[in-house]
Amino acid sequence: MVLGPKHGTGNLLKRRSKEVGPRIQTHEKDSATTTSIVIVVVLFRVLGRRVMKSRVSCVVDEDDCESCTLAYCWWQTAAKFDECLKLKLDFPNVSILTPRLRLLRELERLALIAPDGLNELRHKLIGYRSGDFWVPTGGITKEDMDIPPVNTILLVGFSGSGKSSLINLMYSILGRSGLIPFARTSSGSSGYTTMYLEEHNVLRSMQSGFCVYDSRGFDYGRTREALDELSCWMSEGIHHNQPCFSYGDCMTTTTMMVDDAENVGMRSSAQFVQRQVNCVMIVANIAHIYKAFKAGDLKPLEATRQLFCSPALRKSNENPLLILTHSDLLSTEERIDGRLKICECLRISETNGVYDILCLNEYGFPVEESDPVSAYALTEAVYRALLISDRGHYPKKKFWDVALSALLWLLRFIGFCFSFLADVFSNLGRHKLKM
Repeated sequence: MVLGPKHGTGNLLKRRSKEVGPRIQTHEKDSATTTSIVIVVVLFRVLGRRVMKSRVSCVVDEDDCESCTLAYCWWQTAAKFDECLKLKLDFPNVSILTPRLRLLRELERLALIAPDGLNELRHKLIGYRSGDFWVPTGGITKEDMDIPPVNTILLVGFSGSGKSSLINLMYSILGRSGLIPFARTSSGSSGYTTMYLEEHNVLRSMQSGFCVYDSRGFDYGRTREALDELSCWMSEGIHHNQPCFSYGDCMTTTTMMVDDAENVGMRSSAQFVQRQVNCVMIVANIAHIYKAFKAGDLKPLEATRQLFCSPALRKSNENPLLILTHSDLLSTEERIDGRLKICECLRISETNGVYDILCLNEYGFPVEESDPVSAYALTEAVYRALLISDRGHYPKKKFWDVALSALLWLLRFIGFCFSFLADVFSNLGRHKLKM
């Protein structure tokens, strides 16, 4: 039987397709398997290279971290640091520790908390509003307390102590301003000094619950005048662009007269809000004080003691905060010994309310996060200042308090009038007797 062309060709194609189909599928499977193997090999090679690079980078990073750690953990090269490390496992009684060991433990605490605690405290300060840290005491509600809209922190210290540099560091850490300086400093050959009280919003926020005031540096030789001016600030309050008087400084007086002649309207006290000081930070140049002390000059240390122990600075039985600067100019042992000497002279704890803060690096810029210990110490100091501020608020004056105060002033005025009249009539009587 002869097949037609149509049927013969069709059957032949079907047979060939059946024979070739499995071969094609097998070839596709083999090629897919080969491709997957190649991909796996390539991935292993890439991962191997990355692992090798990561290992090398880890070694480099570890070396860099060790050098960075030694840079800002300067106390770890101290003589007693090994003894401090042994105490971590023994849990000793803190009361029997020497002041040096207590100081080393405090510095280790700052280094331990700084990496994670800095952002946490910064977040609390950014969201802070005046009175947030107030706690109920004396049976008085928060509504009955006289809480200002903005708490005020005042920086005071002697010339060259680093107040303006500390302000710039606050802007850099809290306000995220980078290397932009907001407060002029006296570093270099410019000879600039703060002439007026300057209010700084270090958070650079319209809703900030606190502000920091920069003041002119006092003179070591005129401590009495400095204490009088400071007492006036604490009792009467301060405002932005308020003149800082320097007794006996002719250059300052002349400069202020020229400046006031040009900006008398801008610097008027009626244009700025009068603020009550809620907390004071004493900024001290530890390098200058310690070197003078070693040379036998006790004037800087004694002047700092008088400023720190001034009765005008006592706010709700709290000591002012002490900020030590320029400590990078000293060796490790001098840095520790200087802090202990100053705290002993001031009769305060070397670990509570005292902060050693490096404001500038070797290039003259704010340290920011390059020194996390100083950054966290500054943030904690501001946080502690706000705690002190909210504890020091007084109850609001009621009608009877105002009436009683007015009555007392009236009685004083009447007493003054009677005293004046008595003096006048006494002089008239003497004049008549002489006649």
